[in-house]
Amino acid sequence: MSDHPDLEIASLAEFDTAVAAHGTLADHRVQAVDLTERSHALLSVDTEGAVFLGCPMHPDAAAKVRAAGALVFPPVPGLPFDPYRGSLYSPDELFAGLAHGYEATPDARAYTWFQETKAGGDVFASMLRAVHDDSISDALDELLAGQRVVGVMGGHAMGRGTDAYAGAARLGRTLARAGLTVATGGGPGAMEAANLGAYAAPYEDAMLDESLELLAKAPSFTPSVTDWARAAFTVREHWPAGGDSVGIPTWFYGHEPPNAFAGHIGKYFANATREDGLLARSTAGVIFLPGAAGTVQEVFDNATPNYYESRGAPTPMVLVGRAHWTEHLPVWPLLRSLARDRAMDTRIALVETVEEAAETLSRPASAR
Repeated sequence: MSDHPDLEIASLAEFDTAVAAHGTLADHRVQAVDLTERSHALLSVDTEGAVFLGCPMHPDAAAKVRAAGALVFPPVPGLPFDPYRGSLYSPDELFAGLAHGYEATPDARAYTWFQETKAGGDVFASMLRAVHDDSISDALDELLAGQRVVGVMGGHAMGRGTDAYAGAARLGRTLARAGLTVATGGGPGAMEAANLGAYAAPYEDAMLDESLELLAKAPSFTPSVTDWARAAFTVREHWPAGGDSVGIPTWFYGHEPPNAFAGHIGKYFANATREDGLLARSTAGVIFLPGAAGTVQEVFDNATPNYYESRGAPTPMVLVGRAHWTEHLPVWPLLRSLARDRAMDTRIALVETVEEAAETLSRPASAR
């Protein structure tokens, strides 16, 4: 999109405002806006240098704006997703049609399309994935600008109904109530729990306890994603005014559906882009709950830019579960070795409980 946000248009209301205020669309970037009812405006205003990304419009309007010097990238028919979308996903959008089973939802159909196209080396399909992911990154930047974002990382295997899941949910609630924006990998397990906690933040504490009981009836997304997702939407129906948080999942792991408690979902095709973007946007620090290979990778993906940070303070890193990170997956000794004699040495911590993690993240670096 344009380097000038005031020239970016991602809704019909923004389009109407731009035309009324400036009388021109020259050099504007219009992203995934249905303009079939705006032919008069398109035919009457200057569109030189404008770019229209996936905007339906009447053929005569499209011909005119092209002739006037605009670039028009028409919608791509037959896709289960919009590569030019101007906003993040919502749970309702990704799980539309869940009443007919998860396989009928846009999320499942996008994964199926990904599986069918990724192995064939089709340059058009790979271009569509790249355009989509760039649109998601743009939407994330716009949403999170100026917010204090804390990342919560952890494995997808953490089951509903467990003490660990309940602890991760309390952590998300505590962080959200402290005014932080919770961001997770957007999937099941620890990720869902943290998003659930943020969703529960506006309610009395009892709401989270009741939600945990309801969710425990479908403890895992296997064997049925449908039952797992329906349990989450039951909670949302009981308590519809939940708090916001962000989930950044990926279709790369098709066996990991997104969770329904993140109000804003930035789902990617490219897992590497997704992971790097999630960590880079966690400006207030990252908490690592017990996980396996993916979480270990995220620890060092986060440690690397911190290690080489020279312009400012590294972001805090808090690992939860001493035995997990020192014995089961001994990440902590290596992380301490990297941190030694670097500015990041005071920005890392190993704690036992989620309560300690939340407290540690809120303390100044010199007190860690």
